[in-house]
Amino acid sequence: MGLLSASVSSFRSRIRAVRTWSRDVSTLSASLRSGGALASKASLFQRRCGGLHQHSFLLARLLSSNKPPRGFEKFFPKKEESTGVKKSAEDENTKERDTCDDEDERRRGRKKEESHWWTRFQDSLPFDEKVVQYSAIVAAGMACAFWYFYFRETGMQISWKDFVHHYLNRGLNYLWFNIGSVDSFEHNLEMAQQEMGLDSEKVPVFYSSESDGTLLFTLLPTLLLVGFLLFVMRGGPMAGGRGGQGQGNPFSMSESKAKIITDNISIRFKDVAGCEEAKLEILEFVNFLKNPKQYQDLGAKIPKGAMLSGPPGTGKTLLAKATAGEANVPFITVNGSEFQEMFVGVGPARIRDTFATARKNAPCILFIDEIDAVGKKRGNGNFGNQSEQENTLNQLLVEMDGFNSSTNVVVLAGTNRVDILDPALMRPGRFDRHIQIGPPDIKGRASIFKVHLRPLKLDISIQVEALARKLAALTPGFTGADIANVCNEAALIAARHLERHVNAKHFEQAVERVIGGLEKKNQVLQLPEKTTVAYHEAGHAVAGWFLEHADPLLKVSIVPRGKGLGYAQYLPKEQYLFTREQLFDRMCMMLGGRVAEQVFFRRITTGAQDDLRKVTQSAYAQVVQFGMNEAVGQVSFDLPQPGDVVTEKPYSESTAQLIDQEVRLLIDSAFQRTLQLVTNKKEMVEKVAKRLLEKEFLDKADMVELLGTRPFQEKSSYEEFVEGLGDFEEDTSLPEGLKNWNKKKEEERPPQNGQGKAAL
Repeated sequence: MGLLSASVSSFRSRIRAVRTWSRDVSTLSASLRSGGALASKASLFQRRCGGLHQHSFLLARLLSSNKPPRGFEKFFPKKEESTGVKKSAEDENTKERDTCDDEDERRRGRKKEESHWWTRFQDSLPFDEKVVQYSAIVAAGMACAFWYFYFRETGMQISWKDFVHHYLNRGLNYLWFNIGSVDSFEHNLEMAQQEMGLDSEKVPVFYSSESDGTLLFTLLPTLLLVGFLLFVMRGGPMAGGRGGQGQGNPFSMSESKAKIITDNISIRFKDVAGCEEAKLEILEFVNFLKNPKQYQDLGAKIPKGAMLSGPPGTGKTLLAKATAGEANVPFITVNGSEFQEMFVGVGPARIRDTFATARKNAPCILFIDEIDAVGKKRGNGNFGNQSEQENTLNQLLVEMDGFNSSTNVVVLAGTNRVDILDPALMRPGRFDRHIQIGPPDIKGRASIFKVHLRPLKLDISIQVEALARKLAALTPGFTGADIANVCNEAALIAARHLERHVNAKHFEQAVERVIGGLEKKNQVLQLPEKTTVAYHEAGHAVAGWFLEHADPLLKVSIVPRGKGLGYAQYLPKEQYLFTREQLFDRMCMMLGGRVAEQVFFRRITTGAQDDLRKVTQSAYAQVVQFGMNEAVGQVSFDLPQPGDVVTEKPYSESTAQLIDQEVRLLIDSAFQRTLQLVTNKKEMVEKVAKRLLEKEFLDKADMVELLGTRPFQEKSSYEEFVEGLGDFEEDTSLPEGLKNWNKKKEEERPPQNGQGKAAL
């Protein structure tokens, strides 16, 4: 009787056929090496492999070739004659092989550039070698799996009835079965044999457990998830260490992300202008680290740190970059937000690692940018006293001034929210010096313009000194970032019009672009709206022209810019203290547009919304903050800032009603004064409005032509602004002890041969 084999699992692997194929390939390779019977072996391989004869033909052709694979010629040693066949065998086939070799050479000549495709592929690949190796391993595994599942022998599926009637009574030698239950299979087989009268000769059954890959497919999602997590921990965004390189250690997340700056910083102290006092303070830190003996001889100690504070764009980070470029000591930089993580304990651990790195490189400078991210006041809306932010701040306080405090490590920090920092962080011993960097004055702006004009290709007729002074007078209140933006915009405007040089007109357009916004020439206004805008801007211009304390008008335009439909540029002077009369005149000038609309059109529009907002803020500031109202008295209360949540007012309800009443009276009196002024100068307002409708742009010369010379004295040039302030240039002199700050002093040698002996 035949032999019956049953597989207990749901599917089986045909390893037997694969082994047969491998033996055939080995036999064919051996015969090729011996040099005989290629055709017979190839036909045998095709007969034995059945459905693989098409693939075997390609494989036999590849193995029988005398030439190395295309692109891999450099890995095979060249010989004088053809390799793979001995000289004494098959001489009659030499011509045929030579013909094939010539054809291969011609094909290789046509694709000569493709011979080094692997080298070009490695050069153009954006990944490193390890990633390529991993990708190759994964691709090879997927190819093997596809080869196995595609070319395996699946067999033919039949029903139990077909097996009983067509196979069981014929006595076949060998059959495979996929069964689910051994007992059920034996019972059915026994019943079938009894029905057919085969009790005397039972079919022998052998059982084996094999897998069809179902378990692998079941575990595949889990394996992919585990692999993704490992990849994230090794090199992804959650990897610890510097720059996300955790070196494969998931616990390296607590390592600091601080960077030690090398010599690749091109910014120097000569590139920083407009903040000479702050630069002098930082220079002293650098000089102390370079020449400590100069201070230690007098018993001085190096300050623990300095806090750089001020509005955005004033040069705090730029000053730190210049320090990194000039200091010959290690400069370590880190961002305050890098200490904040979602995992508990990571922030304090990174603080400890940062200061440990600083101690190893001492003497050094540690710069913490945006320290308000980690140094906020404790106890403000946190969930308990053990919040992660507070733990990080406590660790920072201990590292800066505790039992394990650092020596010869200067800590610099920058922030524009110094008001929210914890008082313990700001005390002497941690940050000994508080350096306030504000917007530069007119001299500082001129110095900053000189720095940013240096790389520009200016017109040969332009003098850099004169241009810097002129632009400094046109940009009151600008910070260093604004000035850098103006110079860059001027160069962009020149390039937009294909100019070969940047001239003064480009800088004026750049100033208008930064102050007023983008000019919208394509925004179409209907004639009624355009007329309203012209009279509105004319009202502002005429009111400011005949008010003593109003800022001088520089230019006015009805071309839309930014969010506004009109644009007026004034030239305010450098002033830090204002009187009640000056603030009142400014309120009247801002109300000039609304009053002109009411006088000429007997109706008002929404165009004065921004003017009314500024007038209201000025009125409340005079009454509530500056104490300039007799009814409210000499008191001052803080006004809520935008974004602040106001829970209660610092004054009573009756005081609030009194403040509202006085503010309304102040605004009404300013409106009545402006109404009287515009009514008296009605002809001039109409003349300016009509000229605006014609030209759309008026400068100061046009205003003088229409209104005459302004009846009040005004300043418009750089020399007039700096008159009485000493030198025309910013004072950049250094004290005697800092003049050689960039040179390391040599230690004094002891006197020799009796020289230098004191005389009695």
